[in-house]
Amino acid sequence: MSTTSAQAQPATSTRLYRAVWRWHFYAGLYVVPFLLMLATTGLVILFVTGVSPEYGDWLKVDAKGEMLSPSKQANFALAAHPDGKVSQYIAPWGAQYAALVRVNLESGNRVLAVNPYDGTILRDSPQDNTWNQFMTNIHGKLLIGGNGGPGDTAIEIAASLGVIMVITGLYMWWPRNGRSFGSALSLNFRQKDRALWKNLHETLGSWMSIILLFFLISGLAWSFVWGSKMTQAWSTFPAAKWDAVPLSDKTHASMNHGALEEVPWTLAQTLLPKSGSDAGTVVLPEGTPVVLDSVFMLGRAIGLDGRFQIAFPGDDTGVWTLSQDSMSYDSTNPTADRTVHIDQYTGKVLADVKFADYPFFGKAMAVGIALHEGQLGWWNVVINTLYCLSVIFICISGVVMWWKRRPVGQLGSPKYPRDFRLSAPVGVLGLILAAAFPLGGAAIVLFAIIDFFLPKRLKEVGQQATAAE
Repeated sequence: MSTTSAQAQPATSTRLYRAVWRWHFYAGLYVVPFLLMLATTGLVILFVTGVSPEYGDWLKVDAKGEMLSPSKQANFALAAHPDGKVSQYIAPWGAQYAALVRVNLESGNRVLAVNPYDGTILRDSPQDNTWNQFMTNIHGKLLIGGNGGPGDTAIEIAASLGVIMVITGLYMWWPRNGRSFGSALSLNFRQKDRALWKNLHETLGSWMSIILLFFLISGLAWSFVWGSKMTQAWSTFPAAKWDAVPLSDKTHASMNHGALEEVPWTLAQTLLPKSGSDAGTVVLPEGTPVVLDSVFMLGRAIGLDGRFQIAFPGDDTGVWTLSQDSMSYDSTNPTADRTVHIDQYTGKVLADVKFADYPFFGKAMAVGIALHEGQLGWWNVVINTLYCLSVIFICISGVVMWWKRRPVGQLGSPKYPRDFRLSAPVGVLGLILAAAFPLGGAAIVLFAIIDFFLPKRLKEVGQQATAAE
């Protein structure tokens, strides 16, 4: 290699590094506040679902004698709210746990934890005004609007730019100029001041980069554009598989409660079957009334052990729905997810959807969401807690690094080298990412336009500047 070429390589690398650094900084300006919010609300959600469920799901009972039938348990709950109507029964996780009964009221639905042995009401909670729902609404929509609303859009942009931030961060961390991977992956507490903060930020960031990408992408699956309009639209379970079964005009998503997403992701946009025809498979003995107790026994007969949920028909064409899935904390095994719909008049099974029936991305999301929400057991809760705390630290360390570096009275954004020109491969990569995440791409275009019109004195330095600034 000639001397000229050997000298040009570090210069080119430094020029690109500074450009990537600038865009990493731009993305961080927008993303960091959202990451702090997502990690903080995620910790609260994790606590009130995986550690101490608010409805009393984990309340212990004295397991003596035989359990009351589900209908008798529901009657005890209804006696506490005689003007209501029972709409859901959730079987206990095991012999020592409470059952849950949802009672619909004009003043607001209630969820009651019931001792399945004597009918004692152990807890009576509002269905909607919970910490889980409140924090989930902030986590996904900032309390401002539903899918496609301003809150959902702002968070989708943040998650999309978060992907950009992780990729640019990995480029900046990547060992170069003789530095080894071992050194790049090692914490160095001997360093001082900003150098220490930079080492902690880069090293911890590299450790958690893949996990952060996983959380960002699995979270984006719930967003309006990338989620429901793109990914979920072509990953939805096809109702056409239910041959000769009449379909409702309602989707499975209509069974969700407020901000909570309890229906399996791949079924959310699938139409529900409709009661009132001769369709379906006979499973109940002839003459058996189609009521809560018989539906419950059917669930046990087809293998729904432990906790599973029974949703009552919502209207004259509605169906009984039996479900057992990790998204609703029924099990810690997403590959055992199952949803069964039963005609309310004939008791015939109209649809029986198992994990094996999901399309590939639907299977990936079933497992991914369970990991994302800490539903796979205590180990998952511990890992997610450490992860959320790490995200908070990474965000704070980035702010500290910026504060220590910035000139007084200035924003202190990293500057391009003089007369920098973007290379074709980097430009193509940017276009691919912008196309893959449309709202993030729109934000990048907006930032690029603003950046283009900034005076050169605010965005350019000499080529002799180093990446160690």
